[in-house]
Amino acid sequence: MTQSAIPSPKKGRQLIDEYFIETRHRVIEIAAYLDRLDRSGDPATTSDFRSGALREALAVLCDGSYPRVDRIQMIFSDPTTEPRAELDQKAAKGAFDPEQEKG
Repeated sequence: MTQSAIPSPKKGRQLIDEYFIETRHRVIEIAAYLDRLDRSGDPATTSDFRSGALREALAVLCDGSYPRVDRIQMIFSDPTTEPRAELDQKAAKGAFDPEQEKG
């Protein structure tokens, strides 16, 4: 078992008892979202940078390596460090678009 910087105040079974139904709901919502994308028949859904980020995040969820939350948050985050000349709408898109940086 992996040690955390902040240990959980609850045991594993207590965490499952408290959060399983809520987490199950979220997984079903993700599956429904992906099914809607598939039913749209639009090939752009697989090439969109947000879909790519989501697929990458889902792979992290399944890889079994700790810590997942830090790695997933970085997938969606803007890795640039230089200030922008003007504001854009990238924050409203929910994921970083690497193509936008190429300009």
